[in-house]
Amino acid sequence: MVNKVTYIESTGVNPYKNLAIEEYLFSRCEEDEAILYLWQNQNTIVIGRNQNAWKECRISRIEEDGAVIARRLSGGGAVYHDLGNLNFTFLVRKENYDLKKQLQVILKAVQKLGIQAEASGRNDILVEGQKFSGNAFHEHKGHCYHHGTLMVNVKLDELNKYLNVSKKKLESKGIASVRSRVTNLLSYNPKITIEQLKMALKETFEEVYGFESKVMKEDELDQKEVKSLYEKYSSWDWIYGRQFEFQYEVSERFAWGQVDIQFKVDSGMITDVAVYSDSLKPEVIQEISERLRDIRYNNQGMGDRIAELHSEDEQKEQMFRDVEGWLRAVEL
Repeated sequence: MVNKVTYIESTGVNPYKNLAIEEYLFSRCEEDEAILYLWQNQNTIVIGRNQNAWKECRISRIEEDGAVIARRLSGGGAVYHDLGNLNFTFLVRKENYDLKKQLQVILKAVQKLGIQAEASGRNDILVEGQKFSGNAFHEHKGHCYHHGTLMVNVKLDELNKYLNVSKKKLESKGIASVRSRVTNLLSYNPKITIEQLKMALKETFEEVYGFESKVMKEDELDQKEVKSLYEKYSSWDWIYGRQFEFQYEVSERFAWGQVDIQFKVDSGMITDVAVYSDSLKPEVIQEISERLRDIRYNNQGMGDRIAELHSEDEQKEQMFRDVEGWLRAVEL
């Protein structure tokens, strides 16, 4: 049960520092605590845990414009952040994780500012059918977080400028472009500001959880640990991941996300593999990747390996079965 709530705002706009603070809070959140962390990134493309930066992003254009790429711990797809966007993160222990309650904080805050919004599916928040907030999730060893964007006055043209969006993804949603899916809160309240939104979020966070929040400052954090995490998030290996010369690639889009698998094969055996996905369950993608190594490169062998994977979580189990069925039938 949550008996105390903590509120913290980032003072900077460096994505690597902000993600470092997020992971620090994630690992330090106490058993009876709920934390709300608000942060902003300047001119940043943030990709999901299992995405391929080279495919998702127009890297040369990003570099030319002085923008940066960052990779988060959670799954999901690539998003663009500028100072017209406010990011939020709810951090709790698993027994206190309550997505409806967390979304209620967001919805109530937006309502305070005169905008009627609604949650849609598991990871979008909409106003009049248009998306202004995308959400993603991460869980590890009993610690959980739920984070997302709140688009107040984002430069929407930058979304198309920097991201390579899969045509299959757009077709599966029946949507012609990325921009047609998203909107800014400013369109529904021309007077809204980031500071007003922060204040409203803090108020509704306290109202929904029933406690006055303790305001935490950045300088209260263990700076040595934050610096270590900063080095991780800003490293080339973390952002871009390893590259290898693959010979074969297969791709498919499921209801839960896109999957791309690259294989390196020697004498009919899979010697290396990389699995990329915008799924909200990155741990599933990791398990699939681990199972596809050191086996014969054929449909039966791959299908049999994935068939060994099971989960009590219905969504994860369905993902395993979807990938198994696909690998048994895909043309190699």
